[in-house]
Amino acid sequence: MDKEPITLNGLNKLKEELVFLKEKKRPEIVAAIAEARSHGDLKENAEYHAAKEEQSHNEGRITEINDIIARANVIDVTKLNNEGKVIFGSTVFLEDLDTGEKINYKIVGRDEADLKQKLIFFQSPIGKGLIGKNKSDLVEIITPSGVKNFEIKDVQYI
Repeated sequence: MDKEPITLNGLNKLKEELVFLKEKKRPEIVAAIAEARSHGDLKENAEYHAAKEEQSHNEGRITEINDIIARANVIDVTKLNNEGKVIFGSTVFLEDLDTGEKINYKIVGRDEADLKQKLIFFQSPIGKGLIGKNKSDLVEIITPSGVKNFEIKDVQYI
């Protein structure tokens, strides 16, 4: 069972989701199943089948979160030496040398990655291309949409 790196924030979000699923969602689904059962014939009872399917999804997600937490290797970057090196959990401030656009990414684990939130998976092309580099480095990264050229303007451990 491989350890999976995760940030402290990512672990806390998973724990919050787990509490919600177990303490709020699970009882709601059980109540919906009981309500649907009271309507009689289960073979043609769409509410019952929908509630059972939702229960299956909910329990699956609970199992998945428990597994992620069991394999979590929490990395708290605020406790590491800040030497300008891009590492797991650091926030990287970049300038796209082709467009002049300034962008920043936080490098995170698989379960935290969300491009809309500027959270990128450390094994993604950009994540792999940045890890190990330093502030002021020029970086060329091959992405599915083509070659990107960046300058690392700053690296923060927040």
